Amino acid sequence: MNAAWVVVADTSRARIFSAENAFSPLVEIHTLDHPEARLHTGDLVADRPGRDRSAGPRSHDVGHVNETKHDEAVRFAHQVCATLESGRAQGHFNKLHVIAAPSFLGLLRKQQPQPLQKLVATEISKNLTTQDVETIRKNLPHRL
Repeated sequence: MNAAWVVVADTSRARIFSAENAFSPLVEIHTLDHPEARLHTGDLVADRPGRDRSAGPRSHDVGHVNETKHDEAVRFAHQVCATLESGRAQGHFNKLHVIAAPSFLGLLRKQQPQPLQKLVATEISKNLTTQDVETIRKNLPHRL
């Protein structure tokens, strides 16, 4: 099969498109949502951060606010890559184009298994998850 898949993702949403051949239009085939990424950090953790009562008149939070958001992003990157790997293993595509928000692209790279990495033809560091198909297609190489 000469199909190409295109994944367009950020920390809360991933859209997967397929093109039957190098010049075919993109057809959206999967949408993955991760609403936890849109929650406030306080909604993601059960208890309040601890307090540091070191010397001085003030105490400070010792929570791991950024780690919680990062953990959710890593979890979603793993889910996206698992979906892509399943498609690869089933032979649905032989070329992959990745368009992801800059902060999410690196997480996707780290989660991709080696066989999937070998199929990546293009990586674009942009957040296009809310864009229409025509805009997404314009950001990709002419020949998929």
